[in-house]
Amino acid sequence: MSPVLIAMLPFIGALLPGLLIRSGRDVAATACGTTTFLALLGLVLHTPAILNGEVITAHIEWLPLIQLNANFRIDGLSLLFGILILGIGLLIIIFARFYLSRQDPIGKFYTYLMLFQGAMMGIVLSDNILLLLIFWELTSLSSFLLIGYWRHLPAGRQGARMALTVTGMGGLAMIAGMLILGNIAGSYDISGILQAKEAIQASPYYLPALILILIGAFTKSAQFPFHFWLPHAMAAPTPVSAYLHSATMVKAGLFLMARLWPVLSGTPEWFWIVSVTGLITMLVGAFIALFKDDLKAVLAFSTVSHLGLVTMLLGFGTEAAAIAAMFHIINHATFKAALFMTAGIIDHEAGTRSIARLGGLRKLMPITFAIGTIAALSMAGIPPLNGFISKEMMLYETTHVEHARQAFMVIATIAALFSVGYSFRLIFQVFFGPVRNDYPHKPHDPGFGMWFGPGLLVVLVILIGLFPNTMAGWLVDASATATTGVAQHAHLSLWHGMNAAVIMSIIATIGGAMLVIQHRPLLAAWNAAPRPEAKSIFDAAVLFLVRGARAITDNLNTGSMPRALAAFTLATIFCGALAWFSGHPGPADRPMLPIYPVPFINWLLILTATACMVTFHRIRVLALILISIVGLMTSAFFAYFSAPDLALTQASVEVVTVVLLLLALNFLPKRTAVETPVVRRSWDAFIATLGGVAFGALTYVILRGDFTLPSISGYMLENSYKGGGGTNVVNVILVDFRGYDTFGEITVLGIAALAIFALTQTLLQGNSSKRLRNWKHTQSRAGDRHPLMLVIITRVLLPISLVVGLYIFLRGHNLPGGGFVAGLVVSIALVMQYMASGYAWAQERRYIPYHVLIGAGVVAAGVTGIGAWFVAKPFLTSAFGYVKLPFLEKFELATAMGFDLGVFLCVVGAVMLMLNSLSRIARHAGSTVNRKPMDIDLSDEQSKGAH
Repeated sequence: MSPVLIAMLPFIGALLPGLLIRSGRDVAATACGTTTFLALLGLVLHTPAILNGEVITAHIEWLPLIQLNANFRIDGLSLLFGILILGIGLLIIIFARFYLSRQDPIGKFYTYLMLFQGAMMGIVLSDNILLLLIFWELTSLSSFLLIGYWRHLPAGRQGARMALTVTGMGGLAMIAGMLILGNIAGSYDISGILQAKEAIQASPYYLPALILILIGAFTKSAQFPFHFWLPHAMAAPTPVSAYLHSATMVKAGLFLMARLWPVLSGTPEWFWIVSVTGLITMLVGAFIALFKDDLKAVLAFSTVSHLGLVTMLLGFGTEAAAIAAMFHIINHATFKAALFMTAGIIDHEAGTRSIARLGGLRKLMPITFAIGTIAALSMAGIPPLNGFISKEMMLYETTHVEHARQAFMVIATIAALFSVGYSFRLIFQVFFGPVRNDYPHKPHDPGFGMWFGPGLLVVLVILIGLFPNTMAGWLVDASATATTGVAQHAHLSLWHGMNAAVIMSIIATIGGAMLVIQHRPLLAAWNAAPRPEAKSIFDAAVLFLVRGARAITDNLNTGSMPRALAAFTLATIFCGALAWFSGHPGPADRPMLPIYPVPFINWLLILTATACMVTFHRIRVLALILISIVGLMTSAFFAYFSAPDLALTQASVEVVTVVLLLLALNFLPKRTAVETPVVRRSWDAFIATLGGVAFGALTYVILRGDFTLPSISGYMLENSYKGGGGTNVVNVILVDFRGYDTFGEITVLGIAALAIFALTQTLLQGNSSKRLRNWKHTQSRAGDRHPLMLVIITRVLLPISLVVGLYIFLRGHNLPGGGFVAGLVVSIALVMQYMASGYAWAQERRYIPYHVLIGAGVVAAGVTGIGAWFVAKPFLTSAFGYVKLPFLEKFELATAMGFDLGVFLCVVGAVMLMLNSLSRIARHAGSTVNRKPMDIDLSDEQSKGAH
């Protein structure tokens, strides 16, 4: 099975619960379980090839210009984590089916769970760090949904926010580190990065990249000081805790460190940062777990401790330590997932997770007792279980550390001692002791569906402990080989002889047992001792940041548009001035062009209109006229500089916008009130002048400078015909070279028109509608609302305008024109009908809703672009050819015409929908205005055939 399909199967499974939940919980669970099993089967089928040293890859070009490709790989490390994600995920799906109550929307739960599963599989299968980052952030989002699944619980909502905040901030740091790493290696593909160890470690940016990447890994894997989010995430349902916080999400950081181990390890920076962080985390997590009362809190802090153990091993940077790390990842996933599900069973059946309220469950829940005890003994590192072997390997590696060996040995032994302590406490205080009569519920073993998953994991705990090489040696070898980049052959054994590690283990076991015996006075001392509370620190930090951000925002964003524009303009000028005075613009070698009378007069008109606009801008109609003069003069400049496409477009846009703005101004005051003092206006004038001078200077330097870099216009001119099939470079750029930009622009244009329509709907209802009906015109209106001459002329011109629009549309690929200009021309023709004959008359003769035109335009452009996929070309790649029909000359056909048709439809639909909206407001406002005798609406007569 292709790695791409394996990565996509969980996402496909995420669609099924919503579709099948009405068929029952069993059907939804079966669908998710089936897709997970298929992905697991497809992954396991690659095992023989992986064990032979092969790497299964799949490459899909996505955005090659930025090296963001959908590249996937399966090696030993991917195989290990993929088996954990999918295998334990399958057990969690079964467990959740029986754990969640009828009141819990299980379809939503399975959707979130499968999304998370897909994100994790994307991380471990990605062969591109940019793609990995996408999946990395998706794990944060999907885990947020899972942790906050019980959103009626305040603890669940807060735990979800805390997890998203910490892991999300770490993810942002990791993005920066990954970009630096890819830039150093010259590739964003992981396979390429793994070949660039010397270049990466020799780079001056190695340390910043390392720190930023490790921040992302440490926050995701709950390393000190970011460990506090994990225990608060225990407010999630137990299936979430068993999956995310034992086998998958918290191990994503471990996976990342293992994946980049070949190029980042082996330096003093790596050793001290990673190993010391892991050692501290292992100690702190184990110590806190010793005093927690909630079963899941004990398991959460123990998870933090074991994650620190693996981090420390990876930080040692030796091949033997990497082998021990891979083996402990397997062992931890088995016994910790079993323990989390055991805690869920106890909570489900006894009604509490408080250790103080439990005890005596050995007799009441014998199956649960057997499962929980074996898993806890493995967590404590007691032989002959699998946790014992990897714990011994960890202790043995601390005796071979090159730096601070004694410190590592002592602290690791103390952490192991605490681990034995909380594990023994969990066994004896929950399962042993007398049977109580004050349990919230009468405890009993659950049905097969709930204990099957943890029971199977406990069987693996025993088998791996007894037969480590047979059961797990092959997987450890494959994953360690992928981690170190060197073929590994681990020799896993339950007994390696008497050595320092065994002595350290004996000390830890005896010391842990003593801690359980003396737990009550130790607990009293813990409760009495002052200590920092991570949650309080986090809440205070968040509150401080929120208040600071609010203060800055309130002072900067006061709702004043002039103030915001002034700040933006000054910041832009400052950045430009900094670049100007710190750079070298070069000499002005290009000669000045001669000044001719016609363009000089045009320039004077623009300057005069602009000056008048500044002076008389409070008279709104006059300001609109002056703006239109500037626009028309600009279109004349376009024509003078041989840009007829731009000139035609500019002129058409001016006509449309002036008409629409005139309609809008009809409902606004005729003058703008003076709201700012003279000092403020003088300051604004100074900023505007400064900005104008700055941009004028920049323009002067660009036009006079002799730049050696090739212009992109040369490429466009050379490839317009042979690449896009058109000689009109502007149109080819719009519909081919930069077609994706145009597609986004017409989509935004359509959305803007729909937004105006929605606002109009709101305006025509409620109190706003009443105010419109009572609105009185401030000026007398003409008696003849629809002059007969104008009506006749516009109806004669309509078919001519439509033919002109069609002609401009058809010629656009090779001559000035195209869909955008044609759409504006047709829109102007239709606007004239509204102006001449009235809203009612025009609406009665409209056969296609304007919403449909917008949707049809976007669909037409999109379908044209998608068509390129069927010939293995990028989106919106055009094709063209020549056709010869009888009695006709040979002519060209290009697929870009379909895209241009979409532009045409979207422009016509958007313009007319805006006009439609404003006309409806006008008609609504004028519905109760008293008309003069001569104020005859010809639309009524004309609809009866008077003309």
